[in-house]
Amino acid sequence: MSRIVIALGGNALGNSAQEQLMLLRQAAKPIADLIEQGHELVLAHGNGPQVGMINLAFESSIAAESDSCHMPFPECGAMSQGYIGFHLQNAIREELVERRIKKPVATVVTQVLVDRDDPAFKNPTKPIGAFYTEIDAREMEIKKGYKMEEDSGRGWRRVVPSPMPVDVIEKDTIRTLLDSGNIVITVGGGGIPVVSEGNVLKGVPAVIDKDYASEKVAEIIDADYLFILTAVDRVAVNFGKPNQENLEQMSTSMAYKYIAENQFAPGSMLPKVEAAIRFAESKKGRKAVIASLEKAKEALVGKSGTIIYSE
Repeated sequence: MSRIVIALGGNALGNSAQEQLMLLRQAAKPIADLIEQGHELVLAHGNGPQVGMINLAFESSIAAESDSCHMPFPECGAMSQGYIGFHLQNAIREELVERRIKKPVATVVTQVLVDRDDPAFKNPTKPIGAFYTEIDAREMEIKKGYKMEEDSGRGWRRVVPSPMPVDVIEKDTIRTLLDSGNIVITVGGGGIPVVSEGNVLKGVPAVIDKDYASEKVAEIIDADYLFILTAVDRVAVNFGKPNQENLEQMSTSMAYKYIAENQFAPGSMLPKVEAAIRFAESKKGRKAVIASLEKAKEALVGKSGTIIYSE
C-alpha cells in the first residue's frame, strides 16, 4: 500500500457552506475508495474563494458597523482552514462509517513558513474572493488599496502575494497523526503563511498555492504519490485546439519542454505541473498524478490521469 498526499482545489468546494458540505460528501466517496484499499492519506485543499468570502464578510461588517473590528488576512486563512476542515473530515468520516471502516480523521490548522524576501510580496498574483466589474474593481483599488486584475474572462478579482513554502511548522504533528493511523487534513489553502521573527511566528497577508504546499508536505512525510486533483481527467497540450493531446504520462524533461512552450496556463495548470515536477524529482521512485477527483482510484493504476515521473 502507498502513502499518498491528495490536493483538492478550492474552486471545487462551492460558493456557500451548504453547497460545500454537499460537494464534499460526493468528494468523500473516491477518497474513501483509496482508504478502503489500505492507502495512507494526507489531504490538502485550496481556499481562494473561501478566504476571499471571509475577508469580504468582515469588510462588509466594518462598512455597516463602525465598531466592527478589522480581521487580518492570516486569521481569515485560519478560519477557512477550520470550517473547510470541519466539513471535509466529517464528510469522510460519514462515508467511512457507511462502509464500516474505523479510521480517525483529523484537521490540523497549519502554518507554513515563507521567506519575507520572497519576490512574490512585490508582485501579487494570486486571485481570491468574489468577481467584480472593472468599474467596481477600479473603485476598490482607489478606496482600499487592493491590486485588482481580470481573471480568465470571468471578471475582476483581488490578487494577493503567493510566496513559495519553505517549511511546514506543524510537520511533526502531521507525522505523528499519520503514523498512528489517522487520515490527516493539513495545509488548508496552502497553509497560513508566516515569517519567523526570533521566537515569534508572524502571519503575513498572502495565499500560498496549495499545490506547492501539498508538494512540500509530500516531501516531508516521504509520500509515494502526490495526487493533484482538478476538473480534467488528464493534462493536455494544445488545450482547446483541434490538435489537443491528452497525456497519459509525462517525464519531467517533457514537462520542462512544454512549460517553455507556454502550454500550461499560469494560475491554473502551470502550478500543478510545476509542483508535480518538484515532487517527482525530489527522490527516486516518487510519482505525481494530475487527475480528476472522480477517477482518483483509476489514476492510481494508470487508467486515468497523467503520471509525472523523473527519468
